[in-house]
Amino acid sequence: MRFEPRLPRDGINISQEHPLKEAAILIAGLTAVFAVLFGLVLVFVDLVVMLVPPSAEARVFSSWSAEGLDLRREGPRVEAVQALLDRLVRHGSDMPYHFRVAILPGDDPNALALPGGLILVTDGLLRAVESENELALVLGHELGHFHHRDHLRRLGRGMVLGVALAVVSSAAKTRLRLADVVGALTARGFSRDDEQRSDRFGLALVQAEYGHVAGAWRFFERLQAAGQGTAGVAAYLSSHPGNRGRIDDLESYAHEHGWPASGPASALDPALSR
Repeated sequence: MRFEPRLPRDGINISQEHPLKEAAILIAGLTAVFAVLFGLVLVFVDLVVMLVPPSAEARVFSSWSAEGLDLRREGPRVEAVQALLDRLVRHGSDMPYHFRVAILPGDDPNALALPGGLILVTDGLLRAVESENELALVLGHELGHFHHRDHLRRLGRGMVLGVALAVVSSAAKTRLRLADVVGALTARGFSRDDEQRSDRFGLALVQAEYGHVAGAWRFFERLQAAGQGTAGVAAYLSSHPGNRGRIDDLESYAHEHGWPASGPASALDPALSR
């Protein structure tokens, strides 16, 4: 048998697939792998955060001053909100925080739960609520975030997103801008169930404090009636859901538990009308 050398066939090491198709498959595969890994990291972060003792969280953030925010931490209005918050906390369970209230100047109605037990309410919110019951539900909602550790999970997810964007971005300015935007979107995008749980937790505190839930969600009804085009409403919706479904859920939850939906509205502390 005699060996006859010859050149290999043309195209023997060349794929028959179109290069763009192969590139698309490769990109899709890598994207899917990254998405799965990223999802697992977020789940891991949630689990780790839940293992952090509230006492440790309080120590880490106790001296946090919310730099860049012109907060009012003293005065009659702060004392009035703090007194209501303290009353609600007594009805809660598993909330080993030293809760503090601060007022954030501004016309937009909003409230925020920050790590370490700090709750911010705006001047706009205090002007928008018409009864103590309404304010109690808003404060109870924020207490619900602490009870479920939502604020820490959001912080952890935001940090993970920031790191991920820092890795895949090449421009420092772009990294920071994207991290801020996506971090904020994640805080909202993952929180629909969290918001519902916090609403229900807050409503339970209202029931425990007043013996009924009448008028508790009137503030949300006025937001709904005002429409999302109003600047103040948009500001509140930036961190809280505000659709009709939220109000319906509160009404349904109260009905399921047999909580009275009628009763007197408690007047706001006169200091809050100043």
